[in-house]
Amino acid sequence: MSNQTSPQDIYTEFRQQVNMTPAELEKWLTTEESKSVGQDDGDGESVGHKSGRRIIQLLGKPKTELTADDEAHMHKVHAYISRHLAQGPQADKEHSRWRYSLMNWGHDPMKK
Repeated sequence: MSNQTSPQDIYTEFRQQVNMTPAELEKWLTTEESKSVGQDDGDGESVGHKSGRRIIQLLGKPKTELTADDEAHMHKVHAYISRHLAQGPQADKEHSRWRYSLMNWGHDPMKK
């Protein structure tokens, strides 16, 4: 069995895990909480914050227009969200750096 994930699977996983709308994510990325978390990429903006801006673009793109580069980023988003959901804090998830970081990647763990 192959370890390769099909483009369809990557798209499905991405759409299931990114539970914030483009408008919600765009608004979130303007907050101090959003800017306060993540690893700086050397230019004053965190990797997750950049990813959030890219996710907004991907959510607005028709599936038929997604490139291999887009699919690679969707896979990166899926891997990040999966890994970080397993590492959540025991207390005060709502106001945690863990939640803020996940939200930069398009997933709000408090959203039902």
